[in-house]
Amino acid sequence: MRKQKLFLVMMMLLTTTFSWAASGKNSIQIKGSDTMVNLGQSWAELYMEEHPTDFVAVTGGGSGTGLSSLISGTCDIAMSSREIKKKEIDLAKAKGINPNEIKVALDGLAVVVHPKNSVSQLTLDQLAGIFTGKITNWKEVGGSDKKIVVLSREVNSGTHVYFKEHVLRKGDANSKEEFVPSALMLSSSQAIADEVATNTSAIGYYGMGYISPKQKSIAIAHDPAQGFIEPSIDNVLSGKYPISRPLFLYTNGEPQGLVKKFVEYMLSSEGQKIVTETDFVPIKK
Repeated sequence: MRKQKLFLVMMMLLTTTFSWAASGKNSIQIKGSDTMVNLGQSWAELYMEEHPTDFVAVTGGGSGTGLSSLISGTCDIAMSSREIKKKEIDLAKAKGINPNEIKVALDGLAVVVHPKNSVSQLTLDQLAGIFTGKITNWKEVGGSDKKIVVLSREVNSGTHVYFKEHVLRKGDANSKEEFVPSALMLSSSQAIADEVATNTSAIGYYGMGYISPKQKSIAIAHDPAQGFIEPSIDNVLSGKYPISRPLFLYTNGEPQGLVKKFVEYMLSSEGQKIVTETDFVPIKK
């Protein structure tokens, strides 16, 4: 009986110690954008090598998930590939959370097809036509006589929101354009990459950091007369590539303690070097 009591006490102590460590000042939770998750994990890994007593956990789930977690107090930093919405700010303030925005990198959204697809360039109008379902066959844009399979991120994704607002709706706040109902809504950028790699009829989009030889990036143009632009770091930095965006972190108020320390690391020359190494565009040259 005494051994049982001693075992229970030991388990309670271990549980308490674990809970303290997980929520203590030397530990922070980061959640959100799948576009940013590889970048966030790279930051965390290298930071923890330099600061072995600190622990930084990074998980994805989408920009909306990260912001919801910040609002509910279940993460310290939300990663988002879109700006926070007014309704999210209002909800946060109602819960005593004050969202603080920090721009940490730039990203170009690559539109990708299977390498065997003969189409290599599209205008923004053609992209809007494909993703809204007005264009349904590759032959309509110079390709083979094959039905187009449209892939998209799910609605909780900041990448989904950005693509809809800036490609389908062309920045018009009054536009009601939506993705074609037959679009396959996939849970991650990697899922889109995997599907495009095996489906010669598919077209999808994701952050430039996911580009690989298994997919072919499409050159995009506002106006064909002005040329088609490839998604590249130089073209995003110069503003030439038409589908690019800032990437954000959100904290509850001005960063303090370990959160401040980690944010400063991400914005440092070393942190911005990691941005470049993971195929994003640094905000500081």
